[in-house]
Amino acid sequence: MFKALKEKLGSIKKKLVKEVEVESAEEAFSEKGKKISGEAFEDIIWDLELALLEADVALPVVEEIKKNLKEELQEKRIKKGVAPEKAVELALRNAIKRTLVSEKIDFDGFIDKREKPVVIMFVGVNGTGKTTAIARIAHRLIKNGHSVVLAAADTFRAGAIEQLTIHANNLGLKIVKHQSGSDPAAVAYDAVEHAKARHKDVVLIDTAGRMQTNTNLMDEMKKIKRVADPDLIVFVGDSLAGNDAVEQAKKFDEAVGIDAAILTKIDADAKGGAALSIAHAVGKPIIFIGTGQEYDDLEPFDPDWMIDRLFEGL
Repeated sequence: MFKALKEKLGSIKKKLVKEVEVESAEEAFSEKGKKISGEAFEDIIWDLELALLEADVALPVVEEIKKNLKEELQEKRIKKGVAPEKAVELALRNAIKRTLVSEKIDFDGFIDKREKPVVIMFVGVNGTGKTTAIARIAHRLIKNGHSVVLAAADTFRAGAIEQLTIHANNLGLKIVKHQSGSDPAAVAYDAVEHAKARHKDVVLIDTAGRMQTNTNLMDEMKKIKRVADPDLIVFVGDSLAGNDAVEQAKKFDEAVGIDAAILTKIDADAKGGAALSIAHAVGKPIIFIGTGQEYDDLEPFDPDWMIDRLFEGL
């Protein structure tokens, strides 16, 4: 996981360590002692920028990490008794972590506290694992004692309706669906009304996932939002898509306003760029990550988890 980015961060760390010295007792009271500064530091920052871009980290995030690292290290000495390797790694960790931290959403607490039914609308392009992510969320909700209704509002692909139906059958859930090609907003409306009538706790709405540049698709998203009035709009992105996932998140956020994101296939992500970029790009938290193929392979996202994986073994 994140192999490419880990290797590059390891190389950057070694270069930074070479440029820093621990101050002695004498140097603490003088201007002696080597600080990380000047041309050598700028060269390392340039190497860091290239490493991050090659790992599909979005340019605004790269600039933020560079700024953070300068604040952490430039013109500073490492205190006596602190290993340079540890100090440099901590600075790198902090510089990256600051780009990942945004307002958190306690998903389980959110569901518990909202008036029922809680309506959640999922958006994202085809192939990202959106329908599977919905099934995993449903599985989590069931385990927490909630009743769930699925809405097959991706009516433009018969395969999407079939896939969600399979998940509904596997999980023992009610699914509201219409014929292929019918109005997606009508499906969402019927699902919400069914949940109200049967006193169900949560409605999970699957939506069409054609390319995010498709104007008609975005108009459909807006209509579903008006009709269903979701409590939460969740973008599902494929971590393997890198910067494409970041651009997709931006487009959906502009169209309907996303509240949170789920990153799928993170267990197969060798680069890590999307995970570093999406939360920063749209200013909304990643709430879950997909870590495998089973219904249980959905974990709450923790920035520290991400940072630990990036620096593991360095």
